[in-house]
Amino acid sequence: MRFLDIKWGARSIAALYVSLFSGLVLALQYDASHPYYSVSVIDTLVPFGTFWRSLHFYSSQLFLLLLVAHFLTMFLKNPPSASLLNWPRLVFAMLVVVLLLFSGYILRADATGSSAGRIAENIILSIPILGHSLNAFLFDISADGMRRVYANHLIGLGLIFMVLTWPHIRRYVVGWRQFPWLILGLAVWAALIPAPMDAAKLGVFHITGPWFFVGMQEMLRHIPPLLAGVVWPALLVVLLLLLRPGARYRRPAAILTLIWLTAYLVLTIIGWR
Repeated sequence: MRFLDIKWGARSIAALYVSLFSGLVLALQYDASHPYYSVSVIDTLVPFGTFWRSLHFYSSQLFLLLLVAHFLTMFLKNPPSASLLNWPRLVFAMLVVVLLLFSGYILRADATGSSAGRIAENIILSIPILGHSLNAFLFDISADGMRRVYANHLIGLGLIFMVLTWPHIRRYVVGWRQFPWLILGLAVWAALIPAPMDAAKLGVFHITGPWFFVGMQEMLRHIPPLLAGVVWPALLVVLLLLLRPGARYRRPAAILTLIWLTAYLVLTIIGWR
């Protein structure tokens, strides 16, 4: 089967269903007042807790990857349905999904999550004028712990995603019976490979963040947070918006997007070393 013939969008919705269901199970056990202890209890004391956390973790990662594949398919097919309004919705929906994944890492409150939370706050606070207000809305970890992050992960960002995507996904009915092997594969993977949980290690000061954040983390070592954490990713968002079918600057935007992604891949490889 050719790449363009695969129903990536439908598969992404199936992965989203698994992520939402497993996330609901975890939400019943998670305590934002004691995040690290709460996650540890889920892993050790809650029946099948490790499985549910792993299922939520891997299905969420897969959802993002399938959504990116769907975006790439829409770009290559160049459909007329990708209107001036629908295309930005898809771009910003991917951005919201990245924020959801990132906030999920923070909510673990382990070494990786705590480090990611501190870095995120510093990036947001580097934004002139709006920085403190945005931080108060999105994170505010230093003042309010995980409560704000948890509320946004559970409700705020999810609502924004639904507002962006509902006009599109409401036209498609995706049932779990359509992709049994995808769901079964996720379940088997989650049962065999536990989701990561990184305990703090004495004497270790450099902690590698989430896989999609490593390139930015490497940039932060060399340039100011405003450039690495705001301007650089904002450039990608602008380029993706310009990739809309029929857009005037689509070809040069595609070339610049490829350059951006290549540079970020190189930074990610350097950051993993």
